Amino acid sequence: MSWDVVLFDLDGTLTDSGLGVGNGVKYALANLGYDVPEGAELDKYLGPPLWSSFKEFGGVKDEEITEAVKLYRDYYNETGAYENAVFEGIPELLTDLNKAGKRLAVATSKVDYAAVNILRHFNLDHHFDVIAGGDEDGSVRGTKALVIEHALNELSLCDGTSIVMIGDREHDVHGAAEHGLPTIGVTWGYAADGELAAAGAAQIVTSVTQLHSALL
Repeated sequence: MSWDVVLFDLDGTLTDSGLGVGNGVKYALANLGYDVPEGAELDKYLGPPLWSSFKEFGGVKDEEITEAVKLYRDYYNETGAYENAVFEGIPELLTDLNKAGKRLAVATSKVDYAAVNILRHFNLDHHFDVIAGGDEDGSVRGTKALVIEHALNELSLCDGTSIVMIGDREHDVHGAAEHGLPTIGVTWGYAADGELAAAGAAQIVTSVTQLHSALL
């Protein structure tokens, strides 16, 4: 199918941000006196909103969630954002989509200014009509579905527009589904084996070349 609008997740879809995100999580938890995760336990933090991740995976008390997120961002904004790399083939894919007249947007749980800064750092920001992220405290856009809603509102779409979400975690699939949108899942990100299929991804691709074929 040919899509008019393509929404992209950021972490694990456009960039390999695992090192920086992981280090930020470890910094926050260590400073608050919680156990510091490693390996597969740390991978769980890659994708979901921080507010829920620190509580669900780190056992952070409700009254300390705000401080955990602040500590994470202190590290991430200074260092972690740049412990990062663009996945091979992504710049060329975005260029080809632009040339084909597709409208592109980013819908990420990362706070909006951080997403803009990262995309600008890697010279990818100009590909997107909209860069939609979470808010500072998670009270307005604290779920992926709310971030996607924000992106769709900012795009000011006409009736009949065909839209697809591209993401690497179940949260992308579920968030898009709340708006009746299909998701193409990518396996080069941080999903566990079988996660994208179980979430109901409409299609799963294993390379940027396959994603290119699916979108063009």
